[in-house]
Amino acid sequence: MNKRALISVTNKEGIVDFGRELVKLGYEIVSTGNTYKMLTESGVEAIKIDEVTKFPEILNGRVKTLNPYIHGGILFERDKCEHIETIEKHNISPIDIVVVNLYDFEGSLKKDEDHAKMIENIDIGGPTIIRAASKNYKDVTVIVDPNDYDTIIDKIKNNSLSEQDRLNLAFKAFSITARYDSLISTYFANSLGEKYPQYLNLTFEKQYELRYGENPHQKACYYKDSFSQNSILDFEKLHGKELSFNNINDLNGCLNIMSEFKDEEYVTAVAVKHTNPCGVAIGENSCEAFKKCYESAPVSIFGGIVGINSTVDENTAKMMHDIFLEIIVAYDYTDKALEILTQKKNVRILKIDDLNKSSRGYDLKYLDGKLLAQDENDKLLDKFEVITENKPNDREIEDMKFGMKIVKNMKSNGIAVVKDGKTIALGPGQTSRIWALENSINNNSDKDFEGATLASDAFFPFDDCVKFAAKYGIKNIIQPGGSRNDGDSIKACDELGISMVFTGVRHFKH
Repeated sequence: MNKRALISVTNKEGIVDFGRELVKLGYEIVSTGNTYKMLTESGVEAIKIDEVTKFPEILNGRVKTLNPYIHGGILFERDKCEHIETIEKHNISPIDIVVVNLYDFEGSLKKDEDHAKMIENIDIGGPTIIRAASKNYKDVTVIVDPNDYDTIIDKIKNNSLSEQDRLNLAFKAFSITARYDSLISTYFANSLGEKYPQYLNLTFEKQYELRYGENPHQKACYYKDSFSQNSILDFEKLHGKELSFNNINDLNGCLNIMSEFKDEEYVTAVAVKHTNPCGVAIGENSCEAFKKCYESAPVSIFGGIVGINSTVDENTAKMMHDIFLEIIVAYDYTDKALEILTQKKNVRILKIDDLNKSSRGYDLKYLDGKLLAQDENDKLLDKFEVITENKPNDREIEDMKFGMKIVKNMKSNGIAVVKDGKTIALGPGQTSRIWALENSINNNSDKDFEGATLASDAFFPFDDCVKFAAKYGIKNIIQPGGSRNDGDSIKACDELGISMVFTGVRHFKH
């Protein structure tokens, strides 16, 4: 009895050559619809599937392979006498190779096609055949990826296609169908407005392996959410070494802060170390913004990441070239700027299109077999309520909003002290709010805090932060409010000539 292969593919890349090789190796090909047409028109002999099923394709192709003559040929175990007797009794021919890839549901998703077209691009027969062949991998070779065609042909020719090879192919096949179902499940969840369904089906595709994780002894990979169509981490690398685990994590922190300023008229420069900002500033152009950013953190910017939501010009590049930076990310670079920056072979130079996120909108934390899922923090404030006798002027109001955009993206407890559109002291990640303020001030003793603005990610439990800030001339405070001791902080502000604004929104970041 001839060996038989079933071929039914949406992606027809390489299928004619593959089919031709199978025929040379003595395989009989059974095929469907357009695949059959393409093979036979190219001179590859094939049997139309309804000659095997003894039933025509119906319902516009919705039903064509769902048939015991197909699935019996795939699923029967060659070493079981009972199975052999059954297929012989019903005159079912074995199918030894299954070559199937699925309707392009993902392509329809990317095109944002209407619901009817999305439904028609849900494959039923394909996943069923793939799963059947994968279940019976000991006897059947399942191929879902055109990149595997040449390898499979070589192994068949050399009689070296092993059970382990078929197991590897089955693993790939089950991974493909699982991802496919996850995309469909998420599409239906979104259609129904179910952001947090009973079963949260997430699927990620490996982009590449990383040299290591946060530390050299940790293995790491970089994956992409298969459902998400756009990400702020969609960048083009123009120059430099490959990015590490820490680079990408820090880059995400940088871009998240930059996205807070994406709709502003001015240019923003952001410097990040260990996911926390170490300097942020605004300016009329990239040169002014970066100069102010650097001046706000000339020590901690060393070895950090710098992002600019504009084009990096020659003068900006010259300043960047004079310091050690791991990554520079911007909308674009002038030719002269690239000429300067690429003189350092290791610095990663990245280009991004925009900062408009279009992800699932989840913030996820995987914790030892459990998953915490929450909405992304896309709100800055609910109100802007001046609750003190002293009122901020227009410039101070701008600094208050500027400071809150920064402290929102710092690890809690976080304090950001800003002045004239740039940070002058940042205190992230302390277990006491007063410590965060003290550290930020003490680490920047050379700065002029007179008339500065303090932003806090959460309320003041006591009035100690107000009194400490006043010692250094800080005149404005913005915070969420909501402490039972708010009255003490308000009273201290009024006594010390400080304006205070409540926003009504806390920004814990752990």
